[in-house]
Amino acid sequence: MTPSKKDRRDFIKTSGILAAGFLGLQRYASTPLLANNQVTKIGYGPLKPDPKGILDLPDGFSYKIISRMGTKMSDGLLVPGKADGMATFKGSNGKTIIIRNHEVSTNSVKEGAFGKKYELLEKVDKQKVYDYGKGEAPCLGGTTTLIYDEEAGTIESEFMSLAGTIRNCAGGPTPWNSWISCEEDVTKADGTFEKNHGYAFEVPVTETPQLCDPIPLKAMGRFNHEAVAVDPETSIVYQTEDRHDGLIYRFIPNEKQQLSKGGRLQALAIKGQKSVDTRNWKNLNLPTFPIGKKIEVEWIDLEDIDAPKDDLRFRGFDQGAARFARGEGIWFGDRELYFACTNGGKIAQGQVFKYTPSKQEGTPGESNDPGALELFVEPNDTDLVTNCDNLTIAPWGDIILCEDTSRPRIVGVTPKGEFYKIGKNVGYKSEFAGATFSPSGKVLFVNIQHAGLTLAITGPWQG
Repeated sequence: MTPSKKDRRDFIKTSGILAAGFLGLQRYASTPLLANNQVTKIGYGPLKPDPKGILDLPDGFSYKIISRMGTKMSDGLLVPGKADGMATFKGSNGKTIIIRNHEVSTNSVKEGAFGKKYELLEKVDKQKVYDYGKGEAPCLGGTTTLIYDEEAGTIESEFMSLAGTIRNCAGGPTPWNSWISCEEDVTKADGTFEKNHGYAFEVPVTETPQLCDPIPLKAMGRFNHEAVAVDPETSIVYQTEDRHDGLIYRFIPNEKQQLSKGGRLQALAIKGQKSVDTRNWKNLNLPTFPIGKKIEVEWIDLEDIDAPKDDLRFRGFDQGAARFARGEGIWFGDRELYFACTNGGKIAQGQVFKYTPSKQEGTPGESNDPGALELFVEPNDTDLVTNCDNLTIAPWGDIILCEDTSRPRIVGVTPKGEFYKIGKNVGYKSEFAGATFSPSGKVLFVNIQHAGLTLAITGPWQG
C-alpha cells in the first residue's frame, strides 16, 4: 500500500522533523545570513559540570538513565551492551516506542542478552535466532524494543526484538512503522557460524514482547552496513558503508514498503566524473571536493551484490562510483537527506553531506533531472566536531551529531553550518550513539555505548 500524504507527514514528524523545522531549514539554506542584530545566540549556552560526573549539559537541561546493560528485561533476558543506533515511534496511549541496536560481537558473551554461560538461551525459540551458532555460540547482536512513558520518564517494558545477528550498528526507521537494523560485519558461515552476515534486517514496531522473524534483506547488498534512510515518497532506501573507502548505496524496491520482495542495488557516482574521491585527505593529492556546491549525480547498477569476497565497494568504485570516508549516520528530512563521514576531511575528523533526490528519483526520467550531492560542512576543527558518527535531525531543523571519540560531545549544526554543543560525556571513555527525538520532540534519547547506558535528555529545546 502506498503511504498517504498523512502517513508521510507522520513519518517525517516521527523521524524528528516538524514543519517549522523544515521551513527554517529551507529559508536559511536559500537566503543570506541574517544581520548580526537578528541573530544573538546559537545553541543553548555553555555546558555546566554534571555533579554526578556523567553528562555535562546546558542550563535548564537534565538527563535520566532509563536503561542499563545487564538489567533483566520483560522477556527474562538481559539488556545487551553496546547500544548503538535508535529510532522512536508513536505507541498507544501517548507512549513512545524505541527500537535500539546492539553492536555486540560474538565473543562478547558478557554483553549479550543470554547470560555469561548462555543460561538464558532456553527462553528463546531457536527459529527466531538468525544464527544460533549450533547452540554453542549464538550470535549476540540484535535489537531491543523499549516502551517509554514520556510523562513519567520511565520504561514500562523492554524486550529483545531481533536476535542472532552480529554487530548491529545503526539502521533507520521506515514510514510504514518498522526499523531497519544493519550488521556492521561480514562474517561468513564457517565452523560454528551457521549463516553469512553483512545484511540488513527489518524489525516491526510492536508493544508486545516478541522476537521478529530474522529475515536478511539480501537484495540490499552484503557489506559493512552502517545506517539507512528511507524516502517516504518512493520507499527508496539509502545506505551508508562504514569503511575508509566505502560507497553510498541506493536500493530501489520492486514494491513500495516491501523490501523483502527484492529490488535493485546501486551506488552513487558524480555525473560525468568517474570514481571521484570525496574524502579530501591531505595525503591523497587529489582535487578537493568542494564545500557548499551542489553537484549532479548518477547511480550505477551493481552486480553480484552478495559479494562473497566483500569487494562490493571495490567493484563499484572501479565502475565509477564515488568513494567516501566511513559513511555512518544518515537521516531523511524534507526531500533531502544528510549523512556523516566520520573521518573525512583534510584532518580526517569528519564531513557531513547533503543529498537532494531528483523529482524523478529512481526512474528513467532522473537522467534529465538528476539528484544533487553537496558537501554541507567540513570544519577541519576539532573544537567544532571530532569524528561525527550517528546523526538525526531535530524538530527545529538542525542536524544533531554524535561524536565517536573517547570524550565525545553531542553537537548541533544549524542550516547555515554553525556549530554548537548540546552535551559532553565526562563519565566514560565511550562514544555517543543513537541520538533520536521522541515523536513529541520533547526528549532526546542517546546511548553511551561502552557504558551500556541509554539516557533521556529533557530541557527547553525550543528555547
